[in-house]
Amino acid sequence: MFKFLKGVVGGSGTGLKDLPYNIGDPYPSAWGSWSHFRGTTKDDGSPVSIFSLSGSNPQDGHLAAGRNGVKRLRTVRHPNILSFLHSTEVEAIDGSSTKVTIYIVTEPVMPLSEKIKELGLEGAQRDEYYAWGLHQIAKAVSFLNNDCKLVHGNVCLASVVVTQTLDWKLHAFDVLSEYDGTNGTATGPMLQYEWLVGSQYKPMELAKSDWATIRKSPPWAIDSWGLGCLIYEIFSGMKLGKTEELRNTASIPKSLLPDYQRLLSSMPSRRLNTSKLIENSEYFQNKLVDTIHFMEILSLKDSVEKDTFFRKLPNLAEQLPRQIVLKKVLPTIVKLFASNDRAVRVALLQHIDQYGESLSAQVVDEQVYPHVATGFADTSAFLRELTLKSMLILAPKLSQRTMSGSLLKYLSKLQVDEEPAIRTNTTILLGNIASYLNEGTRKRVLINAFTVRALRDTFSPARAAGVMALCATSSYYDMTEIATRILPNIVVLTIDPDSDVRSKAFQAVDQFLQIVKQYNEKSNAGDSAGTGSLGISSMPGNASLLGWAMSSLTLKGKASDQAPLTAANSVTSAATTTSTASSGLIETPSTAPVHRVSSSTDFADQPMPPSPTSTDGWGEIENGIHEEQDSDKDGWDDIEPLEETKPSPALANIQAAQKRPVSQPVSQPKPQATTSVRPKSTVKVTKDEDDDLWGSIAVPPPKSASKPLNVKTAGAVNDDDDPWAAIAAPPPTTKAKPLSAGRGRGAKPAAPKLGAQRMNRTSSSGM
Repeated sequence: MFKFLKGVVGGSGTGLKDLPYNIGDPYPSAWGSWSHFRGTTKDDGSPVSIFSLSGSNPQDGHLAAGRNGVKRLRTVRHPNILSFLHSTEVEAIDGSSTKVTIYIVTEPVMPLSEKIKELGLEGAQRDEYYAWGLHQIAKAVSFLNNDCKLVHGNVCLASVVVTQTLDWKLHAFDVLSEYDGTNGTATGPMLQYEWLVGSQYKPMELAKSDWATIRKSPPWAIDSWGLGCLIYEIFSGMKLGKTEELRNTASIPKSLLPDYQRLLSSMPSRRLNTSKLIENSEYFQNKLVDTIHFMEILSLKDSVEKDTFFRKLPNLAEQLPRQIVLKKVLPTIVKLFASNDRAVRVALLQHIDQYGESLSAQVVDEQVYPHVATGFADTSAFLRELTLKSMLILAPKLSQRTMSGSLLKYLSKLQVDEEPAIRTNTTILLGNIASYLNEGTRKRVLINAFTVRALRDTFSPARAAGVMALCATSSYYDMTEIATRILPNIVVLTIDPDSDVRSKAFQAVDQFLQIVKQYNEKSNAGDSAGTGSLGISSMPGNASLLGWAMSSLTLKGKASDQAPLTAANSVTSAATTTSTASSGLIETPSTAPVHRVSSSTDFADQPMPPSPTSTDGWGEIENGIHEEQDSDKDGWDDIEPLEETKPSPALANIQAAQKRPVSQPVSQPKPQATTSVRPKSTVKVTKDEDDDLWGSIAVPPPKSASKPLNVKTAGAVNDDDDPWAAIAAPPPTTKAKPLSAGRGRGAKPAAPKLGAQRMNRTSSSGM
């Protein structure tokens, strides 16, 4: 048979060449006279199963039954019945005779007998998996008998196949017929092709062809007997040889034995309805069945039930068969990521650290991340933060294309989010995933993200996070970058108003000075090898960053849980302030006062000198330091802005907040000439936001060393020399106002004269 099929596929036959599938190797067993082959689609190579049935006589009874099976399988649809894809009938000349072959193409499946051998389950795990499979077949049989008034006629081990996700499905519909017991005038055989059924599988009334008794019996009588035969075969581990073997119950689980005996009752009218078997049997009440059933109806559960389930899932997964967890539970979870139900998305993200490691890199990159990424732009700050934290688990599994082309774009926007905790966690995440970025991307991203953005953030924990991130990634910077870009920006923070920031700044200065000293010693010793980049990974800042981020990741958002976890106490407590309840979503107001998340000092009262250096954001490096620019598109080039437009005055006012988060000396121009450094809302930029990236807060380089940093306008810098100049903001020309609110999302542009509208954000009015 297989040789014949290969010849047909090779072109010796007619008609099969138009079949859009390739026939592969056969399985060793199949139901009846059918052959079961592995197959693939010609278009994309996706797997399928191909069943074939051949006969030399067009009027062969096997072919007639096969045509009945094709018609029934095409029209009967149920989750636990084999999914039909395609069918065809081919005539081929073999010598002097003509052979007719019927082909059925279905979803990819494997005979149950072969899958049982492959899994090799034993003991309780075997019984739990068998319970789940029998539960599925019982539902399929109940659907045919009770809902469709159809009789399958030959439920047995050979008529069950298993999908790639280990689901059991019923097929072999050649004998399937309508139940006509309610038709008083019906005569003759009710099952036209019952002669295909082996005698060992026939109940007494069918073996005697007692159609009168069969018509007086309930519709499930014959198939309930068949289900009993299936139970015997899977637990005994052998094919049923004769009917008398069904009396041997030694291998049947005790909890299933009473129902097994009722399924095989000698009186057809007393046989157990398969629907009652599903509802009442104690055997089907186990961890695996309950877990999979809960996941199938997860969208119908409330938030408390979902949260409880995901908390228990890791412990349950350890008790279930590993193959079933990977192929059944985790695919199911992947499908849930496509759900539009926010409660489901929140539950998945809150517990992703408990199952995310088990997801393959391909599944994460192609199926999970595209759905998770929608949370980066969600209107709920709570969901944005959960999405951000999930990247600590998912980012290592992403491809470089996804990291550079998608993830970094989202992170660039989150680093200027209206919520200070989200800005802080974005810096933390960048420090943790730096090792997964390619060298070109690290060169373009890290220093600018940590110095231009994080170190100048108005939120003190965000500045502390920037210092720690620089320390944790110190091995990625060369001596020129350390001496001219990193140290000058960190030294400024040694007089930061916040004591925690000052402490970390001093540690960072010591660490980077030590690196420079080592470089100097090696240079003096004539050791030119290895002096280009030195890092001290054992410094305190390096060791604490990952643990600090993980601690933040596991917090559930309760106010009582926001206690200091490590030396970076102010950051860890602030990193979870957007979520104040674990049972639902929290809409964080865009005007949340700073004192709600931090007790940092008012920046207007304690001025801090401006940074002595200026960079252009997450792109090319200024101040006379030129980075090698290669043409590869897997670095930062493919996500740099293509063109810049001149900003509106309101946008310049908004961007001034992060450009210079510290106040200037008191002897600056009078207040009427200033603009507010903390408006309530952002302003839409005319250019594509996806290409904005970290450039939206970039600072133009000084025109000369002798001029002050407060240039007149952002548009005064040549756009060709500084691609971020069009949206760069001038520093405030008077004392900076205390920042009390995050950048608004979707609000109207701020009024031009914001400097005259200063309000006390710490008042009890809730502004």
